[in-house]
Amino acid sequence: MNIFVFVKRVPDTESKIRVDQAQKKIVEEGLNFVLNPYDEYALEEALRLREAKGGKVTVFCVGPEECLTVLRKCLAMGADEAVLLKDVSPEQYDGLRTSRILAKALQTKFPGADLLLFGKQSMGADNSQVPAMTAEWLGLPQVNVVVKLQVEGNGGTAVREIEGGEEKVQFSLPAVISAQKGLNEPRYETLRGIMAAKKVAIPVVPVEELGLRPEELETGLEVTALDLPPGRKAGRMLAGTPEEAARELVRLLRSDAKAI
Repeated sequence: MNIFVFVKRVPDTESKIRVDQAQKKIVEEGLNFVLNPYDEYALEEALRLREAKGGKVTVFCVGPEECLTVLRKCLAMGADEAVLLKDVSPEQYDGLRTSRILAKALQTKFPGADLLLFGKQSMGADNSQVPAMTAEWLGLPQVNVVVKLQVEGNGGTAVREIEGGEEKVQFSLPAVISAQKGLNEPRYETLRGIMAAKKVAIPVVPVEELGLRPEELETGLEVTALDLPPGRKAGRMLAGTPEEAARELVRLLRSDAKAI
């Protein structure tokens, strides 16, 4: 089975985010970047399928050369190969552009995938768009927010989250699957895997070599402003004895709950 996994380099959610309002972008200096957590579930599922059924796992990432770090993490976790689709354009949160790049790469340079695995969304843009858009460009069936996956023969069954429950879906291969938390528990890299990954030559394919027309590489979005969320308002202290404070609290809850 030939399995492709698509990953993204995103800011660590535990890092302190700073915003350059003039440039309308986050300040990357001193910021820690990691493999998108949802993509780890996709990669883990690919590795488990390969272990059960044989085949090869290839990981792709669109972005600058700094993305080689997360690709080497994927190799250290057990992926067989990795490819960087080098894109030096600044992040514009444009899922349509990214999906065009991925689809064109698969159509022209990397055909033959049996299963395409994504995380359900990136922790950077949170758009949840790229898997579905890529499937549309390629004319493939797609199942999103998948929490259980079984592949047999020329098809498979996926269980996906829906409002208030789960939905079971059958699909034919090749197909696009986007992973949700709960699909599995991603493994850690081994020391042996980390050392081996350092020696792997990762192919770098500039997006300009994929044959996309200039207008297809133009972003359809413009970031007009980028700000941190407003800080939390200070709490309100109620004076008086416990009985007086309790009466005042009840009054505020009845009359003006937004005041506390």
